[in-house]
Amino acid sequence: MKAGAQHVIVSRVLRWLRVLRQDLWTVTPDPLPPSVHLRRLPHGVVCLAGLGIGLGDMAQLQDNGHLGSGAAVLIGAAQGVATALALWRPIPAWWLSIAATVTEAVAVHGRLGAHAGQHFTWPWTAAGIIAHLFVLLLLSLRVRTRVSVEALALTVLVTYVLQTMWGASNYSSTGVVAVCLSVVVVMLGMATRGRREARAELGRQTTMTAEERARRTLLEERNRIARELHDVVAHHMSVISIQAQVAPHLVENPPDELKENLAGIRQNALEALTELRRVLGVLRAEHPDRPESPDEVGTGTGTAPHTPQPTLDRLPALVENTRAAGLTVTLQVIGKPRSLPPGVELSVYRIVQEALSNVLRHAPGATARVQLDYRMNGVGVSVANSRPTRPAPPSPGAGHGLLGMRERAAMLGGALFADFDVDGGYKVSAFIPVAVLADGLTYARRAPGAPEPVPGDVPSIVLSQAPATDPKGDTA
Repeated sequence: MKAGAQHVIVSRVLRWLRVLRQDLWTVTPDPLPPSVHLRRLPHGVVCLAGLGIGLGDMAQLQDNGHLGSGAAVLIGAAQGVATALALWRPIPAWWLSIAATVTEAVAVHGRLGAHAGQHFTWPWTAAGIIAHLFVLLLLSLRVRTRVSVEALALTVLVTYVLQTMWGASNYSSTGVVAVCLSVVVVMLGMATRGRREARAELGRQTTMTAEERARRTLLEERNRIARELHDVVAHHMSVISIQAQVAPHLVENPPDELKENLAGIRQNALEALTELRRVLGVLRAEHPDRPESPDEVGTGTGTAPHTPQPTLDRLPALVENTRAAGLTVTLQVIGKPRSLPPGVELSVYRIVQEALSNVLRHAPGATARVQLDYRMNGVGVSVANSRPTRPAPPSPGAGHGLLGMRERAAMLGGALFADFDVDGGYKVSAFIPVAVLADGLTYARRAPGAPEPVPGDVPSIVLSQAPATDPKGDTA
């Protein structure tokens, strides 16, 4: 049993020695980073302090320690170099400082009491204490807490061995002062390092939280867009089902093959409609009972579960509601209004709604101008506001309205730009292409290498001539 206890003690001592070797027997560089505000000024101060420490230690060892100039210069230079070296390699600097302290203690030990009336500071000189405090501080600022404690413990051990176990006579004891100041400096360095690491971790967490919030907002926006577009698709599927059911009655004596095909079309449409309703149920599960008017400005663009999706016919009503909220808005329609695909009309409506909502929140006192431009190959929309007349109050929103607008435009192959005007206002402009199915025209995307559109301008869309019978069915 006694042998077993001895074995446990020996194994623990060996493990501790291995840990010490891993932590303190290294020359890995660990440079002190520049200060945020002072840049390299602290480095210069430490280097100047090292120079002063070296000169002061040389003078003290020669005048009071009665060492030869060669030994005094060597030991003083070692203390000064250790102070400066701690800026780049703190652990080797700590070893150099300990070695210089032990060397000068051994060198002066035989001369203590040789001159009557003189009491030399031993085992630490004043310059040696200052140098070691600099080294311990710079070390504890950059290494793990365990390494700092190990360095402090070995410093205390060296001091105890020199002053208590070896000892001397006729000297001014500096061991207790050196140990107390070393403890204070190491605690200060560890606290500063812990605070810096906590601040860095908080910054990382804040960045991750912001990225996660942006990612979540993007997914929520896509989810909401998907809900609205599923409504549009479900409407089309319902129309297909009804038309397939009515079609046989529009033809006198329809053949059985026609009836069978139309019945199959209707059955497939009904099955697709059932699946769409299931998907809609899942997409609406988050807020199934939250009603929200599609024309309500400033509270998002969601809709109640069974509210019909808005179209551009309701754009004047949206403008009137915005005026009622206190914003001066003008609406200008360019080109001949025509019916557009429901997804396009819904996206344009939502872009205008979100843009006007942003004007209300972020540009108090400004006036807004909505412009809707019907073109042969698509529809352009822009919402511009003048410079606000007073500061905007804090907004409770997540600040990702532009993200949703860009998602809507990109989903339909369009583009959206938002930027400040030269007069201090803000402008949101978008263009959504609409395929022209007559005369074999098809929508063509921007060719590779073509110049990027200028922000703030409505990009032009190119139409290309395609055969009337396109085998790939590339018409959008």
